[in-house]
Amino acid sequence: MKIYIHPTAEVSDKAEIGEGTKIWHHAQVRENARIGKNCVIGKSVYIDFDVKIGDRVKIQNFVSIYHGVTIEDDVFLGPGMTFTNDLYPRAFISDFEVYPTRVKKGASIGANATIICGITIGRYAMVGAGSVVTEDVPDHALVYGNPARLVGFVCRCGRKLKREREIEDFVLMKCDKCKREIKIPKI
Repeated sequence: MKIYIHPTAEVSDKAEIGEGTKIWHHAQVRENARIGKNCVIGKSVYIDFDVKIGDRVKIQNFVSIYHGVTIEDDVFLGPGMTFTNDLYPRAFISDFEVYPTRVKKGASIGANATIICGITIGRYAMVGAGSVVTEDVPDHALVYGNPARLVGFVCRCGRKLKREREIEDFVLMKCDKCKREIKIPKI
């Protein structure tokens, strides 16, 4: 498999791009960024230096991923969503502190969401469109709003889970669509 880079994209020769990845119109990939295999990088995406992106990640148009962000495998980033990397931004301070952010395997972040730095989005979690995420999101959690709040849990297939029963420190939840059962720790 080959890598496809659209002629209008600007990709540093110091970036590492995995096999099968496609980088579309006007995207910019900075030095030492690592992008995994079979990713799709949409139009006008900005990937800052040293960003790490796993395999099979789909990044929709106009997404900004700044230094300090790590994206694991199978993540979906909706159009226009953005990450921050500085909790105390000032234009006149050049030595700001980067707060690392991690998006774990299989998570989805909706269009125009903003992820405040220094947090972790859990495995297979889903962040609703337009949300502002200011704190960690548990595995399989469904969050939305400003600030984003926990409103339920979702399956790996993305459908909302239904509560079945409690088992010790867990709640057993089930997906009506794919029939998976998932243990969610009690919060």
